[in-house]
Amino acid sequence: MEGNILIVDDDDIVVKSCDSVLAPEGFTITGTTDSSKAIELIRDNDYDIVITDLNMPGIDGFELIRQINALKPSTGIVVITGFTSQQNIKDILQLGIIDYISKPFSPHTLLETILKATYLIKKIKALSTAEPDTEPDAKKKTEALNNIIDEYKSVPGSLLRVLESAQDLIGYLPPSVQRFIANGLRIPVSEVYSVVSFYPYFTMKARGKHHIRVCVGNACHAKKSGQILTRLKRNLNFNEDNITADGKFSFETVRCLGACGFAPIVEIDYDTHGAVDPDKTLDILKDYH
Repeated sequence: MEGNILIVDDDDIVVKSCDSVLAPEGFTITGTTDSSKAIELIRDNDYDIVITDLNMPGIDGFELIRQINALKPSTGIVVITGFTSQQNIKDILQLGIIDYISKPFSPHTLLETILKATYLIKKIKALSTAEPDTEPDAKKKTEALNNIIDEYKSVPGSLLRVLESAQDLIGYLPPSVQRFIANGLRIPVSEVYSVVSFYPYFTMKARGKHHIRVCVGNACHAKKSGQILTRLKRNLNFNEDNITADGKFSFETVRCLGACGFAPIVEIDYDTHGAVDPDKTLDILKDYH
């Protein structure tokens, strides 16, 4: 995938590591360990994605994100950080990032996150330049979401109902929808995020009818979970959102599903499948219609 990416981290190893993973995939990479220099680069160039650390000397990641939003609001932001406390996550979501990655991260996690972020930014840019009538479905969903908020905004404790209705309508609850709901209900974005992140029922990523989770933790990786992923991708033809064209299946990778003794583990919806033979991966899906 093509895309211009700026990497900002005071650790040169992180910058070089990101470059080594993303450049071979067709991305144009610029890297800097100086957040002040990053602001100059952002002012003078157009980047699809800025990958930034939070804790940096001088101008920290929070301030850098504010500067990006002021200078180039259409730029997508992905945070990489070793400090993923609930408060940090709430704070950065309020600043309008697309996603975050916890340090240390695997090349697979980095690539998957940036592919999704780049796809999303390009999609948003396309929508922003489209004539209103060319996106009737998006317009209808926005109107429907407004109607949901109007119905409940005067009802105390209605956030759960609004989120449930919004997810039924849209399919998931990305940061943009969370901010939309927060503004409509006149409550902090952090409150919305706290509820979405607490209840497993809610998801911040688009999903198909049946959601597949493949464990890529050490135990599952040793038992060839990578081969399971390869077979899923090769046979189900997922798009950039990791959803099949018919919307039947979606997938994500997770670091642990808490059943290492039965590795490799695949979870579909609320069903856990242990000791999965990579050669029989597709057989499991036959029970999901």
